[in-house]
Amino acid sequence: MIKVMIAEDQELIRQSLEFVISNKEDMQIVALAETGKQAVELAKEKKPDVILMDIRMPEMNGVEATKVIKKMYPQIKIIVLTTFDDDEYVFDALKNGASGYLLKGISLNELVESIRIVMNGGSLINPSIATKVCKFFSQMAEADYTNKIQCDAISSLNKNELKIMKLIGMGLSNKEITKELNFSEGTVRNYISNILSKLDLRDRTQIAILAVQTGITIGNNIDNN
Repeated sequence: MIKVMIAEDQELIRQSLEFVISNKEDMQIVALAETGKQAVELAKEKKPDVILMDIRMPEMNGVEATKVIKKMYPQIKIIVLTTFDDDEYVFDALKNGASGYLLKGISLNELVESIRIVMNGGSLINPSIATKVCKFFSQMAEADYTNKIQCDAISSLNKNELKIMKLIGMGLSNKEITKELNFSEGTVRNYISNILSKLDLRDRTQIAILAVQTGITIGNNIDNN
């Protein structure tokens, strides 16, 4: 049973999400928060598996709440929901450990599936936001913002690990990567585990960010090795 908390200041949206998720056999609503501050307090009390986090909330916004919660409980998965796709919010939400960043226009069925994806270790970004993310992090890379130690560590990756890192940076799921490279899902998971270990990264989202920062996602040499 996936324990879900909803942090959303608009009552209608909060109730709609609660109704849909409560009717899923593998999910349980354990808390409802109306402010970012309340979300932090309820996260401490209820220890949810996944939090659906609105960006614009009173007292403390969703990015700040995400930062506080992930620092205390890094195992909690957070999906940021918003009607806004500001570059700053996208960057800060992912930088502070969010597993996903979705616009509220997503269908409720897609949202439910997104909860299952992040619970299984995946990450996701709404396609309409992905371009902004890539552009933003590419600019960071050009400004030499990328961690040089991690860049050096990339040289320790073998060609299959580099291919998988590239595909993660392009937004592909594990299942899509297995089809692309003709690997088993177990093999892909093992390669991802190796990448995390070699680059000293926390999760799949950080792999995607580094892939974009270093230009791996747009390089053509990887596939020819």
